[in-house]
Amino acid sequence: MNKQSGIHHLHGHGDGAAAPGAPGEVVRIRDTVVAGLGDLLQGAFDAVDDSLFELANNARSNNEQNRYFEAMREIRIKRKGIEKSFQHAVGQLFANPPTSSSTETTQLSSSPATADSLSLVQDDDLEEQVALNAMISKSRAYFQGPLIQLQARFSAVYPGAGEDNPVNPLAPEHLCSAFVEAAQVLEIQIRERLIVLKQFDRYVVANLGMLLDEANRILIHAGVIPNFRYHGRKPPQNTASSSSERPADAASSASTREEDEALFQQIHQLLSQQRHHANQPPRGSDPNLQVIGGAELVQILRNLPQRPAEQDTSNLSAGDPVVIDLRALVAQLLSGARTDEGKQAALTEIDEDLISLVAMLFEFILDDYNLSAPIQVLISRLQIPILKVVIKDRSFFSKSSHPARRLLNSLAKAGIGWSNSDEKARDKLYEQIHTIVLRILDESDGDAVLFETLNDEFDQFLARENRKSSLVEQRTRESERGRIKSQKAQETVDKLLHDKLARYRVPEAIRDILLNGWSRVLFLAYLRDDLEHRWIQSVRVVDDLIWCLHPHQDDDRRSQWVRVVPGLLKSLRAGLEEVSYSSARLDEMMGELKRELTQAFRAHALAEAQDTPPEPESFEPAPEVHQTAIQRQQELEDAAIAEHVGKIDAIEVGNWVEFNLVNGASFRCKLSAVIEEADSFVFVNRMGLKVIEKSRFELAHELRQGRLTVLEQGALIDRALNAVVGSLRGKA
Repeated sequence: MNKQSGIHHLHGHGDGAAAPGAPGEVVRIRDTVVAGLGDLLQGAFDAVDDSLFELANNARSNNEQNRYFEAMREIRIKRKGIEKSFQHAVGQLFANPPTSSSTETTQLSSSPATADSLSLVQDDDLEEQVALNAMISKSRAYFQGPLIQLQARFSAVYPGAGEDNPVNPLAPEHLCSAFVEAAQVLEIQIRERLIVLKQFDRYVVANLGMLLDEANRILIHAGVIPNFRYHGRKPPQNTASSSSERPADAASSASTREEDEALFQQIHQLLSQQRHHANQPPRGSDPNLQVIGGAELVQILRNLPQRPAEQDTSNLSAGDPVVIDLRALVAQLLSGARTDEGKQAALTEIDEDLISLVAMLFEFILDDYNLSAPIQVLISRLQIPILKVVIKDRSFFSKSSHPARRLLNSLAKAGIGWSNSDEKARDKLYEQIHTIVLRILDESDGDAVLFETLNDEFDQFLARENRKSSLVEQRTRESERGRIKSQKAQETVDKLLHDKLARYRVPEAIRDILLNGWSRVLFLAYLRDDLEHRWIQSVRVVDDLIWCLHPHQDDDRRSQWVRVVPGLLKSLRAGLEEVSYSSARLDEMMGELKRELTQAFRAHALAEAQDTPPEPESFEPAPEVHQTAIQRQQELEDAAIAEHVGKIDAIEVGNWVEFNLVNGASFRCKLSAVIEEADSFVFVNRMGLKVIEKSRFELAHELRQGRLTVLEQGALIDRALNAVVGSLRGKA
């Protein structure tokens, strides 16, 4: 491995020097950081190479394997250039450090996942951007303390920087952007590019802490803010709650709040555009209305019933899912509400957008084919409780770790394997989900604490259930692998013997030995071939036996016959004894075999003495076969199905699918194993028991006929949110 740090490369370029007026400590930090990042990046590229090699080794097809090998080759060729480009870019960060808005709000210049970015970028770019933003957010959370201190110290030493325009060359967003820009030269697909980013995160970003600490240590020894105290920015209004927060917690919560707000603010702008095009008057223009929000709205929503009074609590999943008109429901509440000044209460545009967004989310959820019917009905009961949660904390939309959002995602994921035919009354999973929904309806007041508690309980329940189903699934998988391999072994042995015995004329006694005795040896050799490589030896015994039974006039071949026969008899006896062949029948069989071989040898000698070589076998040309209409139709069918084979190969182990039967029934199952040697796909149910087994061709046929549906595995709220954003963007 080349351990060149890249410092000489930076020194060789004048533009890599530190900013004019910066002290020598900055140059020392730059050299230390560039050297450390260079070594870490080499480790990341080595890990990428190992990951791609392992993927290529486990590839299902030659095309997939070639794809990974091509990516390995591309990265190996260009990695040195990427390393130098990255090191040079890091040097430039010290020469011209970018200005950050503040410690709390520093974000990637390309912005987090907003409605605009979700709609305008391509899918591959979006995946890369999401991975990049996640990497940056995680690193800022892990290294928050050192980053805050380092930014304050760099802002103190760089000319022109200060509290209003702070700088930090080592901010994660700058380093990650520099690497992504350097890696743009790689001509690889998105999956391989995400592997590169993952290893960069694992080997480089995860180890930034030691470089940040070293940079802080150098500046402290130089006397730059040796006694650091962070007080944060003063909020617009002093409140009791803000004064009770610790400084570090205040900085963290401020950054988190602003990041969580970003996505909703973009959605709010899209909805505002719709109101503008609809010529709706702005809030507050009507003197008879008074706009309310916050605690006042929460108090009014307390009067909103969680569920209809007539709803049967014993079976919440009875009937069909119903979308509640949340806008009309809230408007009805507001129509009877009066403010302290006697005016009619009206919503702020923000709160109105929150209600609209919750309504659109549930419209998608209840139209989502991937949700099983009973779980879909249960989740539909949560529209009002979720609305109350969202009004209190709108980070539900952009914060994937929000307790209510996590719980909805967990319920949908756990219930993906449900079918309409399942016995709900006796199913523990249904009972658990039913209990959770009932508790939310009875106890929720909009706070996230209840959802957090239910989440923990549900995670513990799923962990216990998954352990049971995983054990059953493992036994099912091992059993199926053994059964399929045994079936494949028997088919291979039968075909081998059938082909060889059909090609040559063999005495009936020898045919009986091969079909009823040696076939067992071949079967066992096929199963053990992976470890002992006995298959080829066992097949060679069959070939030698057939060869010895046929005439050979050449002296060399007859001498070879004399040498082969003793070893052949010994191998036959040893193999048959190993498979516990009847000892009495074995002696009789070996006696018959010796007589046949002796007669064959005498026939060879007699034929030579009479100088009458055996007549060569005559081969008549096969009659010309004309392709029938049925055969042509079958060829067209095979060609059409071939287009769907790639989609079948894209199904990963663990993915859920739904089969629709001809009689209208349907069932869901999970791909548990792909047994390539038998071209067999094994599917299991939620309990880990085998449901169905099909070949790749059969699955492609089902997919073409519309009887197979691959269910989406992504988190429910994420898919719903993406659909809503796309819909709003299309309308705008």
